[in-house]
Amino acid sequence: MKEDYPSFLTRESKPFDPIRLAHQTEEIISKGKSRKYTKFYCAGVYGGISTGYTIGCCLRCVFCWVDWSRDFPLKTGQFFAPQEVFENLVNNARKRGVNKIRVSGGEPTLCPEHLLSFLNHLDSTPFLFILETNGILFGHDPDYVKRLKKCRNIHVRVSLKAGSPEGFEKRTGARGEFYELPFKAVGYLNHAGISFHVAAMTDPRLMPHAERKMLLSKLESVGYQDYLEEEVCDPYSTAVKRLEKAGFKIIW
Repeated sequence: MKEDYPSFLTRESKPFDPIRLAHQTEEIISKGKSRKYTKFYCAGVYGGISTGYTIGCCLRCVFCWVDWSRDFPLKTGQFFAPQEVFENLVNNARKRGVNKIRVSGGEPTLCPEHLLSFLNHLDSTPFLFILETNGILFGHDPDYVKRLKKCRNIHVRVSLKAGSPEGFEKRTGARGEFYELPFKAVGYLNHAGISFHVAAMTDPRLMPHAERKMLLSKLESVGYQDYLEEEVCDPYSTAVKRLEKAGFKIIW
């Protein structure tokens, strides 16, 4: 692992550029159009969904539930081509009788060619793909959103982490100047007419009330006034440890 590659946050962590981290991570988790995954399974969320657990993210959220593959992508997983991902997810969906598919664990918008190639395979099926994203890469590159628009049967869930630059930097590790990227992603998705909704980690133990109001105001300014899925931090072992290492004290 490169010396400047950030893992989980600590009290001594220095804020990073999430776009640079995205590129660093892609160098580790991709090989051509193949990307690293750890497993394929069905989960009970969304009423039942076939899931691919992938590796790598461009944020270091202190409340993240994902296993340690997020922080140490060199140490685990194996490479799967888009066709192989498609076959694993569809086969599991058919075995369990579910009609939805997703990629979870890591940030699925990393390795765009892998994701878009996989979605091209999925276009010929009746399955709905739910794309869960932090919005960083979509906000950075509106052309990425335009390319996504060509895919059928997709719904995007944009997960906001903060409503202010200070909150963003403190809870994700990324420099505060990048906090607007997820909001830009919301605007681009809205303009493109892609089915999506917004979620936000507004747990009052992590986000002050005043910051939540700022988040709502910012969403309104980019044209979003629909349903907001408000998230609560759950005591997964990894989340508990990450919060502890970063100096957060949460009453469970």
